[in-house]
Amino acid sequence: MPAVTPLRAIASAWLPLAASWLLMSLELPGVSAVIARLDDPELHLAAYGSVVFPIALIVEAPIIMLLAASTALSKDHASYDALRRFTHRTSLVLTLLHALIAFTPLFDLLVPWLMDVPDPVIEPARLGMRLMIPWTWPIAYRRFCQGVLIRFGHSKAITIGTALRLLTMGSVLAIGAASGLPGVAVGALAVVSGVIAEALYAGWRVRPVVREQLAKVPATEAPLRGREFAAFYVPLGMTSLITLAAQPMCSAAMGRMPVEMDSLALWPVVIGLTFMLQALGLAYNEVVVAWLDRVESRRALFRFTVALSLGTAVCLILLAATPLAEFWLARLSNLPPDMVEMGRVALWLAIPIPSMRGLQSWLQGVLVHVRATRAITESVVVYVIVAGSVLAFGIGTQRFTGIYVAVAAYSLGRIVQSAWLWWRSRPYLRRIWAEVEAAEAHSR
Repeated sequence: MPAVTPLRAIASAWLPLAASWLLMSLELPGVSAVIARLDDPELHLAAYGSVVFPIALIVEAPIIMLLAASTALSKDHASYDALRRFTHRTSLVLTLLHALIAFTPLFDLLVPWLMDVPDPVIEPARLGMRLMIPWTWPIAYRRFCQGVLIRFGHSKAITIGTALRLLTMGSVLAIGAASGLPGVAVGALAVVSGVIAEALYAGWRVRPVVREQLAKVPATEAPLRGREFAAFYVPLGMTSLITLAAQPMCSAAMGRMPVEMDSLALWPVVIGLTFMLQALGLAYNEVVVAWLDRVESRRALFRFTVALSLGTAVCLILLAATPLAEFWLARLSNLPPDMVEMGRVALWLAIPIPSMRGLQSWLQGVLVHVRATRAITESVVVYVIVAGSVLAFGIGTQRFTGIYVAVAAYSLGRIVQSAWLWWRSRPYLRRIWAEVEAAEAHSR
């Protein structure tokens, strides 16, 4: 048996991806901070953060898990080609869907009627949706390419791509803010420009990897196609779709609870901050998928999971309990004093969210490794049911501020989702640990 993988080897694989996710997590807070300094900040923060961005995320949801799929499946050139064709075909369909929402009465069905957002928010949100049309395709392509880079040991390239994305986005934010464009337009144009720049870099960077490494790997099994591929990927795509549906669900619920406008404006700021810590756990998912094949790495993976989950919880507790909260909410996000206090309370309610991400990445990685992806979808359905029940309680009672109910729903949903993943993973975890023990016994 090869030498046991030390914890620092797992950390070395995770760090470039964590840096990439952390950089990417600056996107929403950065856009929100710029919009907050332009004309009608509450209006445009609500339009972008509570309508445009959540709907755009739902449209792209089916391709979000391409990163995990590409990491798991891009083992040889035939599998790479099959997944590349799927990537472009799906991206075309989703881009057309986004255009239909932005330019047809579908928008009026979704936003004014279903989400019940305040009337002043509707037209700025419509403009933002139209400007975000080029968003999905480059995201799908760069995630597909990044999966190949991770599998063949080039994770650092992903960090460089993310830095390029943020640099592009920051430049467009500065130009847009100086031009006098509406805040929602500045945010949408900046985000789209950033993802296009990152996709172009990922495509350029993956070419030598495909030519010099992937093409030389002999195919050991036929690529997943048809029903087999659907059985593997559809649950992953549904997982993202259902998860992201919860964001506009929260927006719709906050629009029906007390302090609606402040809650809608505060939502992207709070969620953007918690996403920065969640990013550490999200980055871990592909590390688990890539390293579980190595029996000698599994104990280190589990130990790292525990450290990551506890560490992110402690970070958010320290942030909420110290002047860092006021610095982030008042100075960086430019929120008025009453909203700063609301934001601080919301951060305390959000403490379980980042810690659950690390645990979920471990459990989801196990399920992807054994190709039991249906259980991941089940866990997300459980999450939505729990979160939706909390939101319904808030709407029904009308006793609590909307942002508090939405964050509490998010937190409780994540806790129950993690419990479901653990319950469904038990037989596979037993198998994984049995293989570890057998390999260790053989080495002795």
